[in-house]
Amino acid sequence: MSDNMKSVYGNVKDNYSFKIKLKSGILVLWFVILTIICLLPIYILVINATRSHTDIANGLSILPSDYLKKNWSTVFTKPEFKLIFSAFHGYKNSLLITVCSTFLTVFFSALTAYGIHVYDFKLKEISYSVILLVMMVPMQVTSAGFIAFMSDLKLTNTYWPLILPAIAAPGVVYFMRSYMKSSFPLDIVEAARIDGCGEFRTFVSIAIPMMKPAIAVQAIFAFIASWNNFYTPNMILISVDLKQKTLPMMVSALQSSDKLNDYGAIYLAIALAIIPIIIAYVFLSRFIIAGVALGGVKE
Repeated sequence: MSDNMKSVYGNVKDNYSFKIKLKSGILVLWFVILTIICLLPIYILVINATRSHTDIANGLSILPSDYLKKNWSTVFTKPEFKLIFSAFHGYKNSLLITVCSTFLTVFFSALTAYGIHVYDFKLKEISYSVILLVMMVPMQVTSAGFIAFMSDLKLTNTYWPLILPAIAAPGVVYFMRSYMKSSFPLDIVEAARIDGCGEFRTFVSIAIPMMKPAIAVQAIFAFIASWNNFYTPNMILISVDLKQKTLPMMVSALQSSDKLNDYGAIYLAIALAIIPIIIAYVFLSRFIIAGVALGGVKE
């Protein structure tokens, strides 16, 4: 190879390396900006939970204050707050509803997607199309009939109407089936059948472990949606008993009350309400990362 060819080759290599580094730098900078945009509201929320009502009313601050202990005492001991907000009952009720509904959503959606993907039957595509059509109907359209139906069944002021409907989650079924079409080969099911494995055991022992990344993603979305759900519980839990209400209902009552104007204490209550969401994300995100890492390994 002549000196001129070596020089040209070196220049091309340097230009390519520079373009790759520039592209990587731009992507890193973009993701850093997106991370700041996503985390900034949570950071401001936590900071305001440590500030007084007067400081918050005077303007924004990025530094914490020393009113956290006082705000904590206000939330948990002030009679006006205790009539509207109870962290113990709010956590208990919201966790019961959210954990149960999240499990039902991801399990039965994965089971439905597995059945549509693995089995061939005459109404397969029609059934899937019906599921997609149901996904287009918003809850607000059917809410009046749903409330009347629950009233006829005498299920108002109970948690069953907030848990059992989670079994039907067409959006999750769509995502699960899309994931299985790209990452779940049918040869595995055939091999399991040859080895004498039953259909349900195949789903539990083989399909679910292979679907962990998809299940983790949808579990996060389902958990957040159920935890933050205010619309449906507000229609079902019509009792004035504080011990029956969910945490979003209590937080909404705090924000709308004209007798409570302590912004610091209200921000603290809101910060307490988002802690389970953060914990759920941290716990489930490791399954997503593990699945992505596993999918990147080629034999």
